[in-house]
Order: sequence, then structure tokens, then C-alpha cells
Amino acid sequence: MTVLTFAGKRIASLLVVMLAASFLVFSLMELAPGSPLTFLLGNRSASPEQIARVEARYHLDDPFLVRYWTWLTDVLHGDLGRSVAYKQDVLDLLGPRVLTTVGLVLLAGLLIAVAGVGLGLLAGTRPGPVDGVITFVTTSFLATPVFVSGVALIWVFASQLDWLPLYGAGSGFGDRLVHLVLPAVTLSLASAAYLARITRAAVSDELRSEHVETARSRGLSSGYVLRHHVLRNSMIPITTVLGLTIATLIAGAVVVENVFALDGLGSLLVEAILRSDFVVVQAVILALVATFVVVNTLVDVVYVLVDPRISLS
Repeated sequence: MTVLTFAGKRIASLLVVMLAASFLVFSLMELAPGSPLTFLLGNRSASPEQIARVEARYHLDDPFLVRYWTWLTDVLHGDLGRSVAYKQDVLDLLGPRVLTTVGLVLLAGLLIAVAGVGLGLLAGTRPGPVDGVITFVTTSFLATPVFVSGVALIWVFASQLDWLPLYGAGSGFGDRLVHLVLPAVTLSLASAAYLARITRAAVSDELRSEHVETARSRGLSSGYVLRHHVLRNSMIPITTVLGLTIATLIAGAVVVENVFALDGLGSLLVEAILRSDFVVVQAVILALVATFVVVNTLVDVVYVLVDPRISLS
């Protein structure tokens, strides 16, 4: 089986999973307390004619499967519905907020990859005090909730030292990047610590393996052995954890965006839930699920590129 065929099969699986996920998301919203009609009308009193118009507009008088098919067809055509609370199309509402969340996740992912792999590599190759300090630090980060880390970072770097902005997303590329530093660090701390632990374990195991000992006995330099033997064979668990971590960062962004008052998808989701705007909630959850599934599929493809020895079947 070629890599192209393998990728094609994974994409086909992705489409099936996405179809199942869309059905689950739609079903869960249907099972939410109250009726969709109540959400749409809010606390306003409505005449029977107004109720009939709302039911016809949102197809509430159709059977469940018909409503799902209508909604799915609209989504595939780029129509995510219209927000009742915000009085605008959901797609227009998501647009600018997606940029904030994507920027946050990309910056956090970069920090996780650099800090996690770097610290793990350092701990795995430097047993003793260095390993002990890194293990203590990563354990502390893993045990600290995200919102606690966020508040602590705000107090130190924004309130006391006044090095970084306190809240908001900023305007312009440079200003936005500065505003995203603290949120990205907050979002990445626990994940970077976990990746560092995984990297340390993988590197330590490889350093004790027979093929590494053989390479050393042949007189190869430590740097060469580390790059071509240790790191190469450690990349599978590292890639797995890094891929799954990045996929789940958007879920973590829900908390971080609210702590730092960022106008991203996470804060929009919380606002939509509080305002009972089920159309927006549905769209945001679908976007989160789609991101998770797509990243997992990309990780499967990267496996083969990282280590061709993995069976494509």
C-alpha cells in the first residue's frame, strides 16, 4: 500500500467519523433541557402566527431525521444558521474569533513542542540533579489547574512587573502576538510538562537499548548517536502525544480565553451557553470536534512519514 492510498483511506475514515460526530452533536442539542422553540423565542411572548413562522423557518415542525438532514446540508453549503442572541449569521460571528483561537493554539503548540521536547531531551540525557529538577518542575505544572496558572501569570507578569498586557486580544499582528503570550504560556504549561515526561522516558529507554550501545562501541560520537538513533526511535511516542495535545488545546482554550478575556471560540461558546443560543453552541462544538478528528488523522499520516517501518495496512 502506498502512502497516497493510506492517506486516502484515512481521509475516508475521517469523513465517516465527522458524519457520526455531526449526528451526535445535533442529537445532543435536541436533548438539551427545554425546546428549541423556547431558546429561539427567549422570554418574549409570541402569537400563534409568530410561533408558526419560527417553526417553519427553523424546520421545527419537521421530523428529527429531516431536521438533521436539512441542517447537515446547510452546513455543507457553508450555512451554519443565524444567531438569535447576536442577530447575525453564525459564520460571520465565528470568522474573527477563529483567528484569535487559531493564533492562541498555534503559539501554545509551538511552546509545547519546543519546551516539552527540549526539557525531556535534557532530562533524559542528563540523569542526576538536572533530571531531578526538571522532573520536579514538570510534576508541579501537571498538578496545577489551568485557571490557577493563568491567574498567577497575570498577577506576576501583568500586574506586578507590567511586562505584558493584562487582557484582550489586541489589534494588528505585533500587538496580537504580545497579547497572546500569557494565554499561550498558560495553555501550554501542563501539556509541555506532560510531553517532557514522555520525551524523557522515550529517550531514557533508547539510551539503554542494544543498538545504541552498539553504535557507541563503534566509536560514533554522542551527538550522532543522539540525532540518528535515539531521537529517531523516540519520535513515535513524542509525535503521538504532541498530536493529541494540540488536538485538545482548543478545548483548553475555552478556560484560557475566559481568564484572559480573549474574543475567541472558547469565550463565544461560554457566552452562547449562558444566553441559550443553541445555534452558536452547535456550530462551535462541531468546529471543535472537527479540529480534533482532523488533527488525529494528520498524526496517523505523520507516523508513516516519521518512521516508514510502520505498516501502512
